[in-house]
Amino acid sequence: MNLKIAVLSGDGIGPEVILQAKKALYAIGVVFDHEFVFEDALIGAVAIEKTGNPLPEQTLNLCLNTDAVLFGAVGNTKYDNNHDPKLRPVNGLLKLRQALGLYANIRPVKPYKDLLDLSPLKRKIIEGTDFVIFRELSGGSYFSEKKTNAQGTLASDLCEYSDEEIIRVSHLAFRTAQKRQKKVTLVDKASILETSRLWRKVVQEISENYPDVTLDFLYVDNAAMQIIINPKQFDVILTENLFGDILSDEASVITGAIGLLPSASLGNSSALFKPVHGTFSQAKGKNTANPIASILSAAMLLEHFGLQLEAKKVYEAVEKAIELNVVTADLNPYSKFGTNEVGDFISNYILSKDELLYFNNDNVYIGQSTIV
Repeated sequence: MNLKIAVLSGDGIGPEVILQAKKALYAIGVVFDHEFVFEDALIGAVAIEKTGNPLPEQTLNLCLNTDAVLFGAVGNTKYDNNHDPKLRPVNGLLKLRQALGLYANIRPVKPYKDLLDLSPLKRKIIEGTDFVIFRELSGGSYFSEKKTNAQGTLASDLCEYSDEEIIRVSHLAFRTAQKRQKKVTLVDKASILETSRLWRKVVQEISENYPDVTLDFLYVDNAAMQIIINPKQFDVILTENLFGDILSDEASVITGAIGLLPSASLGNSSALFKPVHGTFSQAKGKNTANPIASILSAAMLLEHFGLQLEAKKVYEAVEKAIELNVVTADLNPYSKFGTNEVGDFISNYILSKDELLYFNNDNVYIGQSTIV
């Protein structure tokens, strides 16, 4: 298979972790005889600094004419208090989602057995957890009308949804549930919000097309608690934009580190893959950022194009790195390995796992190959 992939590394640690994802995809291409052509483009703060626009026209045109987008992170603290939308790095991502018609964000949550004790939650609570969050990505308060009065003393963000926006992401969630444990949990606040009442009405109607899937409901405040006290009850969580953003970040405590969570954003003809984490600018250039979420996002890219065996190889390589403790300091404070070394190990494992017979953790140092 030949795929053209737009690479939007963005800001902060984005370029460092995305480089490791590209290494993994290159290794997959070598082993399975695929050709992945990468083309880099600017987005976010770095795009503002070079072009004055968080989403340059050249970047958008590239993304519209590629098979998929591999995305890093956007943001810079110096723009945090800027009220001009043209000078907000995150607006580059929001505009890109709209332009590509990305309406479903998919975030799997499944802890690794070798990292169960890393989570602040008890092992008995999180062991066996395996669910996926389907977050509607193109509507709600993130994209609806926003107002601020002239005095800057009153502001509003309209939360608006149409049934069409709810229908398309809901079908994806139900189809996924059919391949898993056949359960969908709709998270809303139907006791208060009209948009949530519309979600319930539409999702209940859709559920009739999937009689083999059980549908239940949770208010968002209860869902936030249940994710912490009993995460194993969930299979597929379906929710709106804002709730999904918050709950998926909360769910990172189950895995023990946000640097382990990948995501996919899908539309009818476009797809974007990125780690859940942000720019983490404090770690920029220090070779300490965890690249696993980006590498797992690349695995989700492979799955999206039907390359299941190839994706499985990436997951296997990540699991082996964790098993052998070839991880960054967020997963093991005593680790000798950095961003590049973890990425090298995973790509080398994909290329030739047999060489791991000679792997010796004690003989590997920063700056050296991770397979000796």
